[in-house]
Amino acid sequence: MIRVFASRLRLGRSPSFPGLAPRRALIILSGLALILLAGSCGGSGGGGGNPPPPPTSTVTITPKTATLSTGATQQFSATISGTTDQTVSWRVNGTPGGDLSHGFISQGAVYIAPVTVPNPSVVSVTAVSFADPTKSGTARVTIQARSGVSVAITGSGAPVTVPTYGSYAFTATVTGTANTAVTWQVNGVTGGSATTGTISSLGLYSAPHSVPVSTAPNNDGQTTDVVVTAVSQADPAAADSAIVLIAPPQQAHFNAPVPLGTSGGNGKDTSTVGGKTFCCGGTLGSLVSRGGKFYILSNTHIEARSDAASLGDPVVQPSLVENNCAINGTLTAANLSQFFNLETDPVPNVDAAIAEIDPGAVDPEGTILQLGAVNNGDQPTDGTPNPGPGVPPTVGRNVVKSGSATGLTCAPILAINATINVQYQKGCNSGTTFTVNFVNQVDIPGVGFSAEGDSGSLIVTQDTADPVGLLYGGSDSDTVANPVADVLAQLADKTTGEKPLFAGNAAVGPHPVAACTLPQPVPVAARSLLLGNSAVTAEALQTAAAARDSRATELLARPEVLAVGVGPSYDNPGEAALLVFVTRGQPLSKVPAQIGGVRTRIVAVDPAEKLGSLSAASSAALEETAAPPQIVYAIPESEADRATAIHAARAADWMNRPGVQGVGVTSSVDAPGEAALMIFVIRGEPHDAIPPVIDGLRTRVRETSRFRAR
Repeated sequence: MIRVFASRLRLGRSPSFPGLAPRRALIILSGLALILLAGSCGGSGGGGGNPPPPPTSTVTITPKTATLSTGATQQFSATISGTTDQTVSWRVNGTPGGDLSHGFISQGAVYIAPVTVPNPSVVSVTAVSFADPTKSGTARVTIQARSGVSVAITGSGAPVTVPTYGSYAFTATVTGTANTAVTWQVNGVTGGSATTGTISSLGLYSAPHSVPVSTAPNNDGQTTDVVVTAVSQADPAAADSAIVLIAPPQQAHFNAPVPLGTSGGNGKDTSTVGGKTFCCGGTLGSLVSRGGKFYILSNTHIEARSDAASLGDPVVQPSLVENNCAINGTLTAANLSQFFNLETDPVPNVDAAIAEIDPGAVDPEGTILQLGAVNNGDQPTDGTPNPGPGVPPTVGRNVVKSGSATGLTCAPILAINATINVQYQKGCNSGTTFTVNFVNQVDIPGVGFSAEGDSGSLIVTQDTADPVGLLYGGSDSDTVANPVADVLAQLADKTTGEKPLFAGNAAVGPHPVAACTLPQPVPVAARSLLLGNSAVTAEALQTAAAARDSRATELLARPEVLAVGVGPSYDNPGEAALLVFVTRGQPLSKVPAQIGGVRTRIVAVDPAEKLGSLSAASSAALEETAAPPQIVYAIPESEADRATAIHAARAADWMNRPGVQGVGVTSSVDAPGEAALMIFVIRGEPHDAIPPVIDGLRTRVRETSRFRAR
């Protein structure tokens, strides 16, 4: 298995809707009538027998009916009962993705009405359940002609493909009014955003640096498209839209010698279940050497089909997903040589495999796309990792990866030494599921750092390009990786004990990954990422206020403390905290991690005089003068050691508690510079109350979907 456990299917290429080539698992129904794609995958179904029958389910679409003028849009969503898997594929009048006559629908379920009224004028929008493809729900959309002002933009007739870091010039034609000005939006946001791309007042769309990743229940964890809209300024009800597909170069077909960080996988990674054919793939991560030979390093679930492959199997570029499930037209880059068996090999568990390269098939220096030390204007260049054994991960260190789903992405390490349960599936979107317990893992935050299909990517440090982790899984907000030291140890030669080493250009040596320095569009505020949609209740704020009142005099007696207030905790969103405002830059004495059972949060500000006790509103106003919080802070080695010792003593207990899927070492956001014990809980599942402090160490709570292989 791999994929995020048979659930990650989504609309892909079809003859009637070309260009949609999202991720990992491709399903072909009879005659290529329908193609759906899911996250990365591996396995042929061996070991699991036939998959269990699909659960009884019903699909409900919201809204059920709509009336739209030509060129207008409608956001749909689907809810599937009887299964936790909410993944669906969308069709318009039975055509995946729609067509010019009846309108298109994006991967994010935004329906775009055609520019002329079809005959008949009522079209159907259908969502098909992946968990049970016999179940679907349908909405009816009535299309009516616009009178007066109308808008038409270039690209509205079919999806437009724009490469990452690229641009596309849209134009809009407005009729029915002398005012031809329009307002440009991306996914409904005027001017766009960092994650979806930006658009100028003249219609120049600039793609994001990596492919957007969806958080919607119907395709979370998968890459997604965006919708560009021109809205008439004379009549805001008049608009036209186009679907934009963001395409990274990592998905392309390459001639020999192929670079790494590109699409690839086992050439036999297909399965047929119930008359449906599935194929899967991921990323060919990097080149390693051992015993005078060179190998492609990726995951077991990518190169070795989740333990089901045979040594000698072809490893191809691109993966079968990018080639309509056909091995003809791909390049055999290597042959499977060794893999860690996810279910039987001894701990520490890694999801790693190597395949010996075919002579001349792979770049001999191990060049990885967009990993270069310099940029060519506003475009990244290719480069190699720093050769050798790699380096250990540390909290807060900035890292980067090049993968076939999202392209090149940059982020800090959030947690290390994490114990994490990850779900797999035998077979390519078929067979039984199983769970692997990993220890000593690396966690990286951010919805967009990876998506299904990035499995196998090498993660390197941003400042030196040193290998640090091998990406293999994630949730709807996090990415998990094996530390490279464990990967190389488990892939040592069975006879000699020689470990592989990462290949690279020794003459270049350590170098920064310059692509991470290219300016992004407007960044997303860290505070909103930390708090999400969690709101602190009035009751919780009252409890924090009581703690404030009981200790305010004592805290304010400290010379560096300016005020004491109340507000949200960043270490556990949804909980209240006692806010201790201190003078920026002054030495800080130890602030208790909790007072009266309430977490404390330290905020550095500039006022020169004491401000006393503050209400929640006054606390929020004063906090606006502070530097925005970070997702993660670097911590001293002594703090990391302290947290590691407590993790060793407590992780097993917490991993056995309901709703907990991981425990790691991270930094506190409430108290920058202090370590914290990270508790990963499964969103929507009940779990024990997590105390503010365990053995004197602050705790931090991260709620995500279940970790699954990508």
